[in-house]
Amino acid sequence: MINLKYPNILSLFSKYIDNSKRSESASFLIWYLENYFRLSEIDAVDSVCDQRGDKGIDGIYYSEGESILYIFQSKISQKDVSSVGDKDLREFLGTIGQMRSAESIDILLNGSGNDLLKSLIKRIGIREKIGDCEIRGVFLANIELDENGKEFLKHTDEIVFVGPSDLTENYVETDRNSPPDIPFSFDMSGFGMLKYIVDQKTKCYMITAKAIDLIRLPGIQNQSLFDLNVRGPLGKTKVNKDIEKTLKETRMHKTFPLFHNGITIVCNFAEVEGDVITINKYYVVNGCQSLTVLYRNASQLTDDLRVMVRIVCVDEKSELTDTITTISNNQNGVKNRDFKSNHIIQVRLQNEIRERFEGRYEYEVKRGEILTADRIISNEKAGLQLIAFDLKEPWTTHRSYQVFDEKYNSIFGRPEVTGYRLVLLDKLISSIENKVDKIENALFGKYTLTKYLILYILRRLFENDRVGREIIENPAIVFKIGNEIKFDKIVDMVLNDVLIDINEETKGLDVEFDYRGKLRDKDYVVRFAGDIVASYEKQISRGRVPLIEEEWGKV
Repeated sequence: MINLKYPNILSLFSKYIDNSKRSESASFLIWYLENYFRLSEIDAVDSVCDQRGDKGIDGIYYSEGESILYIFQSKISQKDVSSVGDKDLREFLGTIGQMRSAESIDILLNGSGNDLLKSLIKRIGIREKIGDCEIRGVFLANIELDENGKEFLKHTDEIVFVGPSDLTENYVETDRNSPPDIPFSFDMSGFGMLKYIVDQKTKCYMITAKAIDLIRLPGIQNQSLFDLNVRGPLGKTKVNKDIEKTLKETRMHKTFPLFHNGITIVCNFAEVEGDVITINKYYVVNGCQSLTVLYRNASQLTDDLRVMVRIVCVDEKSELTDTITTISNNQNGVKNRDFKSNHIIQVRLQNEIRERFEGRYEYEVKRGEILTADRIISNEKAGLQLIAFDLKEPWTTHRSYQVFDEKYNSIFGRPEVTGYRLVLLDKLISSIENKVDKIENALFGKYTLTKYLILYILRRLFENDRVGREIIENPAIVFKIGNEIKFDKIVDMVLNDVLIDINEETKGLDVEFDYRGKLRDKDYVVRFAGDIVASYEKQISRGRVPLIEEEWGKV
């Protein structure tokens, strides 16, 4: 439960507060954008004016996917008994009026003062977007709305009020589970220890630990010990097979530390007494693969087999912990996806899906992660689905590296990207995969990019339908009681008709038709999808296929 009362609320966004350069209300807004609009930290900070200006605008964000220009005002009250009334909301509505036309924006830009706001307007390019987008005001506060305020909002749809009730109800934790509060000791008798002191709070101990002791660390079997690691166990990779081979050769056990990189443990507590070092609240941040192999081959271990272990005593939530995790894993075989596995956006999505779809769906954020739900959604595949459906660029989905590289923020760092959205897209792509064998041109149908083309076509069809648009804007409605079965039937119906049109479009293609090149060609994909959508719309106008809206009310 989050505490929104002053001054406790300040602890939520303490890292953003700078009393001389950034106001508390601006810091509050950055925290909100990161945790509720799901923006990356960079985009959240970039969307906010650090100091309140005389125009009453604290932040601006333009959502490309929704074509909505969000105007923010945030308020922090230090009094528990206060509330937001209609006066504040009326003034905010007047503030929003400054952004309704290119002319009013010119007046604002040419006026005096408020350079931070002017820079923000220019950076986002708002003047060019006005006229083609909806404007929505968001009034953020740590106190509730009074009756006058509620009455005022009944008469305007331009403002959304976000208060403590909304913030508490919709908050999704971004923390991993706490490390185990179970002390664990290593016996260093006969081998000693190297101690390195960084500062009063940070110490490092280098030891050679018995493998037999290491595999007794709690959390190996359920993988909770590796929550901060960028990857889970990857199975029988070449490196892991080589370790297993070494374990079987008892004569090599003594030499194991000579060719093994060792293991890194981060802990909150470490204490040395004689030849024993005791740690508590710990994670393994590097060495998941090795430790898992040792655990699975426990019968092969001997007292001679020791492993170099670096124990770093530091707060696991500190930036230094992230640095240790990242750099110690910065070696061949580690991908950009691995380094994003502990990113706040990915952890939030994983927690949200786990909470909302317990047992049915789980979200895989790291390779080798052990998950037990009926359906596992890979964040890499989810990113490709978002590129096709939200960014409407299915012709780029062959470049999977971009998901966790240059497009990461534009793919995941948006308010639309919720657990409900990812599960919705997984349902759509699953339905598509179950039907692509109906495409008569088998090579075209089986090609990976084809399913993303069809997902893009579904997006365009949904946009042309009232209920379809509602689902795009708020995927959660699909998962209300009774709606999911209706949705599955509608998708099945639409796909059947779409595939008939795709077969018509691809009928008679020359055997040398370069489907691989064409599905990477933006012009071809846009034209192809446009033809399918136009054909479907004709069928609707002729009464041969129903509107999604009609079926939604009927099924």
